[in-house]
Amino acid sequence: MSTQTSPQAAPAPARTPGTTTLLWSMLAGFTTLYIAYSGLLGVLLPIQVEAIAPDSKESSLAMVTMTSSIVTLFVQPIAGALSDRTRGRFGRRTPWMALGAVASTLALLAIGQVTGLLWLTLMWVAVQVLLNVIQAPMTAILADRVPAERLGMFSAFIGVGSQVGATLGVVIGAGFAASIGLGYAVFAACVLVVTLAFVLVNKDTPVTAEPEPFALGAFLKGFWVSPRKHPDFAWAFLARVVFVFGYWGVLMYQRYALTDYVGLDGADVDRTQSLMAVLTLVGTFAGSLPAARLSDRTGRRKVFVGGAAVILAASMAVPLISPTTTAMYVYALLAGIGFGTYMSLDMALMTEVLPAGDSAGRDLGILNIATNVPQALGPLVAAGIIGLFSDGTDKTPGYRALFVFAIAVVFVGALAIKPIKSVK
Repeated sequence: MSTQTSPQAAPAPARTPGTTTLLWSMLAGFTTLYIAYSGLLGVLLPIQVEAIAPDSKESSLAMVTMTSSIVTLFVQPIAGALSDRTRGRFGRRTPWMALGAVASTLALLAIGQVTGLLWLTLMWVAVQVLLNVIQAPMTAILADRVPAERLGMFSAFIGVGSQVGATLGVVIGAGFAASIGLGYAVFAACVLVVTLAFVLVNKDTPVTAEPEPFALGAFLKGFWVSPRKHPDFAWAFLARVVFVFGYWGVLMYQRYALTDYVGLDGADVDRTQSLMAVLTLVGTFAGSLPAARLSDRTGRRKVFVGGAAVILAASMAVPLISPTTTAMYVYALLAGIGFGTYMSLDMALMTEVLPAGDSAGRDLGILNIATNVPQALGPLVAAGIIGLFSDGTDKTPGYRALFVFAIAVVFVGALAIKPIKSVK
């Protein structure tokens, strides 16, 4: 992004004190989005892929998720940039969130009826794009309205909401394992109702100053943030990429690991995955809110993010040593503490390294590319590792190699936080 500001640029709206209503609305909004992400990605989509291509479920799932992640790679920054420029009586963020809610509902209703891999991929791309259209402006509200001294708690509520949603999504999804069409409809209803309630309860304040005249070249150039001019932004971007990459590669194959690594089958898989989700949620509450409170009180972010990475790496070492149901439960609990703590403070850290200017929606969207890239590549790399190290039909060595790889990657993410200078 350019560091020069045009004299016609609209000034950034003044931050107002965070209200209880907004705090709980952000919790509800992110909980709902992650209910959809987790339930769809973790349960319904793998079941649908396995029904369509049972002999190549790992590679087929990787293809579907990689395609959608690549296509949606720039959706959040583009949606965020468009919302930055939006003017009207309903404000900048509300129109895009409402549009995404209605359109994603229609896409989710349609995807449940798909029976071919090509159409499943296309519809999943549409679902991902539209859910991102909701998330981008919702994330930008954090920079619009929350003062710096409240960022830790708001970030914690977002992180907790993400993990609560991830837990509930798996539980809800598992409940519709035998009726995925109805499951997609339930997720669609959740997204529609909660998003529309969010924008109705939290009225967006219109920005009266006109944006700069639109120029395609300048618009596209704005998506480049120079690592030399903004090194902290670059390090935060890198840290999130590798951290999510390590976590997501294991998460996406959690269900298959229960069958092909631990040796479960039938209803045992659904029960175990649901209990793992609950344990992850317990771990999230145990780690995230206390860490956020201490972070706001001390003004420090990096030490908590680094500690979260260590805990997450330790969680993956447990099933590596012992391929048992008990080990997977311990993994789930520790992963909840580690990833929950990370997510509770990562958003605060990201907001504090944003370049100055009236482009929070775009810049936070760019940082969210650091989530989309590992979500695209993580399953693909994980599938390759599992296939490369498996011994014929015995996939145990493949999953062990995956856990080792994920542990190493998460530690790299922790190291990438250290050079950030503008945040303690």
